[in-house]
Amino acid sequence: MSEIGTKRSSNRARIVDRHVGAMIRERRIVLGLTQQQLADMIGVTYQQAHKYERGINRVSAGRLFEISQVLGVPVSYFFDGIDEEGGRSAGGRDRMSLELARNFAQIEDQKQKEALSHLARVLANGHAVAA
Repeated sequence: MSEIGTKRSSNRARIVDRHVGAMIRERRIVLGLTQQQLADMIGVTYQQAHKYERGINRVSAGRLFEISQVLGVPVSYFFDGIDEEGGRSAGGRDRMSLELARNFAQIEDQKQKEALSHLARVLANGHAVAA
């Protein structure tokens, strides 16, 4: 492989590593877990979990499988939203969606959850909400 091809491949790998890390972080936040809790659940240090989430350290296939089991998602979840070139597709998730999901998960009253879900559906469909 040429030097240019090697650099391009290496750059794509780093982009994918960061994407996988971001997806781990996203799922952890949605579940309301701290980095320390995730680290304990997968048997690594807090620092290692932090490096996985930042894409600094590459997650091995076996470790990714373990993380998927702990976070309750298929391994493919971590690659959602990435295109063939290794970049994020336009449908990437944002911080506000994560915060909303985390807050929603912390609501204990089922009727409140149903009301909020209904409100979101109404707003998403562009309908006015009666006060």
